[in-house]
Amino acid sequence: MTGSIELLKRVYEIQIRWAAFPLHPDTPEEGLTLEALFAGRNIDIPQMKSRLKTAAKNFGVDIGDRQETYNSRLAQELGKWAESKSKGDEFHLAVFKAYFINGQNIAKIPILVDIAKSVNLSEKEAQTVLEKRSFSQAVSSDWRRAVEMEIRAVPTFLFNGQSLPGAQQYETLDRLMVTHNVARR
Repeated sequence: MTGSIELLKRVYEIQIRWAAFPLHPDTPEEGLTLEALFAGRNIDIPQMKSRLKTAAKNFGVDIGDRQETYNSRLAQELGKWAESKSKGDEFHLAVFKAYFINGQNIAKIPILVDIAKSVNLSEKEAQTVLEKRSFSQAVSSDWRRAVEMEIRAVPTFLFNGQSLPGAQQYETLDRLMVTHNVARR
């Protein structure tokens, strides 16, 4: 999560609800190189990575030099479980760091269990949730909703039927709160 969202939560009477999004859902468990992911498309990968790093830096977030992409489905399922344990924000941030900073394969159960442990969640419960796919339906429901709402960007902020795609500076999110007369804390 960016500092923008954290500040918004401190200033306004809001709750953040994470929703899963089907980002490259066909990616195999072992992952794909970015070249393989974007094969056949006219995408300059070094330029894309440079833009992403610059955008992240503008939000005060450092990201690593990611060479591969991994399937995030199981991470999303475990994220739903973490939310049910009031550890959602911490877990999502830990997954973000594992993936974007450390380049870890977040499709692998042992890595996800370690991430859960890092935010003080039960390793045993995390393992069971993943093996039983306990939160699969919750993620599928979010995915259907994203498709129905024609969401194309991660993140997308939804507020009273209005969508705001892409990472946003605090000032933009603040204007959204003011426009909708959201109470301050």
